Amino acid sequence: MITVTEEDFDISKTIEEATHPDVGAIVTFTGIVRDDGINGMEIDADEEPAMQELGRIREEALKRFDIKSLDIIHRTGRLSVGERILFIVCSAPHRKDAFAACEYTMDELQKIVSIRKRELT
Repeated sequence: MITVTEEDFDISKTIEEATHPDVGAIVTFTGIVRDDGINGMEIDADEEPAMQELGRIREEALKRFDIKSLDIIHRTGRLSVGERILFIVCSAPHRKDAFAACEYTMDELQKIVSIRKRELT
């Protein structure tokens, strides 16, 4: 699943959906607006290109690593300190591939130009 949304997401539900009998590890990453002396963050995305870029990252991770699923949820809009921005869920038979796929996905997400972040002071 790949989602770009203004809505918050249900972490437990997303993890539950990644759980399968052949999965021995689920690794997650949750990005949160941190208090760096800011009031929040404005996140803007060109939705269609962002979805394509996220889909490319997902497909590449599925090819590179022995994972069963990879879900990416990225929020947009005006977010306050403490709110969730991003959620990545990688499920795999073994932990090493789950960790590697999650890290690869996060690294690649940083390169996406159709998702822009602006700090609010």
